[in-house]
Amino acid sequence: MAANPPVQVGFQNKNRVAILAELDKEKRRLIQSQSMNNPGASIPLSRPAVNKEFRDQAEQQHIAAQQKAALQHAHAHSSGFFITQDSSFGNLILPVLPRLDPE
Repeated sequence: MAANPPVQVGFQNKNRVAILAELDKEKRRLIQSQSMNNPGASIPLSRPAVNKEFRDQAEQQHIAAQQKAALQHAHAHSSGFFITQDSSFGNLILPVLPRLDPE
């Protein structure tokens, strides 16, 4: 394993810094030219609250579909009873033990 001489390492660091500075300048120039061409581009097109509500609703529908699939699978492959219920541990379905009346 050959070590680079200190002069070469310093040159590589300076070169790397110069490249990063040039990329940063180019990025700023592109952002400025883009904002000049489209002055309304920075205005959000939708309200964040509506977007969040839509995302939450889609997530709830996805979870409901997963629960339904898990429940159907459990009923098909097990002789036990299961229910869908929110779980602190992320379980989609929970097993249920029936209560027996004392005789």
